[in-house]
Amino acid sequence: MKQPWPWYTSGLAIAAIMVTLLYFGRSFGFSSNLRTMCTIAGAGKRTPFFDLDWRTQKWNLLFLAGSVIGGVISSTLLNSGQPLQLALATIKDLSALGIHFDGQLNPSQLFSLQALSVKNVLLMLAGGVLVGFGSRYAGGCTSGHAISGLSNLQLPSLVAVIGFFAGGLVMTHLLLPLIF
Repeated sequence: MKQPWPWYTSGLAIAAIMVTLLYFGRSFGFSSNLRTMCTIAGAGKRTPFFDLDWRTQKWNLLFLAGSVIGGVISSTLLNSGQPLQLALATIKDLSALGIHFDGQLNPSQLFSLQALSVKNVLLMLAGGVLVGFGSRYAGGCTSGHAISGLSNLQLPSLVAVIGFFAGGLVMTHLLLPLIF
């Protein structure tokens, strides 16, 4: 049986990446990849926001590709086949929302073709628009502000991270029970 890596492995990897990025004068964030991909597709011809030299961001696109490949490897080659171990309190909270925990990382009740309904598609669409708007309005995504911005001691990133957490708490405790 394969054992999961210790939790601190990811922390060490993130720290190593941040030290490397700081050394080369770069900043980290995934939302900038969308801007780069839109620039490559030609959006800079219509909107000044996308008018940039995308070649300077090739390293970030490589990081994005590596993240996707790493996710595929971890879910296939490194998968132990054991059900996800979730705290009983979390399972109880999911049950209160009407979500049956089936031992999978992505419960089939929410993440399957059978789960697609007009309501779920509209929720995903609205969530995507809000995340896109929020990351543009905040000047970056959660990973960019929380990892790169805070490690550079940027006050706007601290404000953004506090806002992200407050929004997450409001969504979890106030809005999500209304939706489900």
